Amino acid sequence: MNAENFGSSERLVAAAYVRQGAQGRRGHELLLRALLEQGKCPEDGWDESTIELFLHELAIMDSNNFLGNCGVGEREGRVASGLVARRHYRLIHGIGRSGDISAVQPKAAGSSLLNKLTNSVVLDIIKLAGVQTVTNCFVVPMATGMSLTLCFLTLRHKRPKAKYVIWPRIDQKSCFKSMITAGFEPVVIENVLEGDELRTDIEAVEAKIKALGAENILCVHSTTSCFAPRVPDRLEELAVICANYDIPHIVNNAYGVQSSKCMHLIQQGARVGRIDAFVQSLDKNFMVPVGGAIIAGFDASFIQEISKMYPGRASASPSLDVLITLLSLGASGYKQLLKERKEMFSYLSSGLKKLADTHNERLLNTPHNPISLAMSLKNLDENNDVAVTQLGSMLFTRQVSGARSLVNGTFSEVKDRMFSHLPSLQLLLLNSNSFTVIRDDAFAGLFHLEYLSPFFLLKMY
Repeated sequence: MNAENFGSSERLVAAAYVRQGAQGRRGHELLLRALLEQGKCPEDGWDESTIELFLHELAIMDSNNFLGNCGVGEREGRVASGLVARRHYRLIHGIGRSGDISAVQPKAAGSSLLNKLTNSVVLDIIKLAGVQTVTNCFVVPMATGMSLTLCFLTLRHKRPKAKYVIWPRIDQKSCFKSMITAGFEPVVIENVLEGDELRTDIEAVEAKIKALGAENILCVHSTTSCFAPRVPDRLEELAVICANYDIPHIVNNAYGVQSSKCMHLIQQGARVGRIDAFVQSLDKNFMVPVGGAIIAGFDASFIQEISKMYPGRASASPSLDVLITLLSLGASGYKQLLKERKEMFSYLSSGLKKLADTHNERLLNTPHNPISLAMSLKNLDENNDVAVTQLGSMLFTRQVSGARSLVNGTFSEVKDRMFSHLPSLQLLLLNSNSFTVIRDDAFAGLFHLEYLSPFFLLKMY
């Protein structure tokens, strides 16, 4: 209610009580005002009543929620199910316009405001997480792979002759398919083994650029977040090469926002060389439903070009989910989760080391990978690959998700390309991404296949 309505209320309820209620409302409004003025994630998380009040205020700014609205077009925010309308807080119009996902929609001032605020708050969190010189970002309602494709398609207009993407190998299908879907030919650069770690072959990258010709290369497509024994790419060296040869550089930072190491690599790469955009998943970094990503970069105009490349309007659901989550957590809550993840990773590492030693196995030494661990399984059954596969199955049936057991010499096929999975190793791979909770009995009975105790390795909130 506004001041006039509060004044009218005093005819029905004692003025002192009405003023007290008005002061309570004022407390909510001050939080909303700070968000609108600063565009930053609040330091302390909001309570649910404040968030719901805010969303309701946004929703009634959209034309489909106007009293007496008579929509006669094809896009008037009509929803048949009340349940669906409530699920989306009656923010039905989505975000953007046909020519730009970041544009303001005249029929939906509230949804447009939601979109602008979400992008601003997310930009603040990216800076908080370690990439302080980032200038622009936007939430896109697609997961990481398709968001990378959008970046590649935008670069096509800048480099019409280019047909190749230089890609230090990472065994993840969506990374590979993102380049093919955009119509480019991935040039796979095999990694080099340094100790237990698979690291970027910088010399091979530069040699391939010289062989193909810089003008024929769309970009270098590097990776930060990955499964051990693969470690994050040498972003600083790659960024320098890209700057020297005037080649764009796109970074797949899928679940790297939660890792200060991954974010530091991006910041340093941009400082010493060239990084055009980096892409990260919403669900992995912010614990929201799958279906959204953040495209960010250091040249605000290029990020805006990418947003304009998105055809048509878009779903507001990912933006709504991440804004609600960040308002709930606040900057302090998110920083606390980042701190806890590091602590959990340290605990996971020490526990697996003890487990590996107990069973004459080995925890691979991969210090450059801050979010994933790998443990050998060579003694599980050296002559029977079925035991390794069975272990993965038994972990899953005992509610242990996120762990992968890899059999020596297995292959995957993507678009007529064959990829081997660590052909000389049998491994149990573990990721401590998306904020983990670890039970005290985590490492009990892992290799007692007949009596495998229920235990967790990675459990999401």
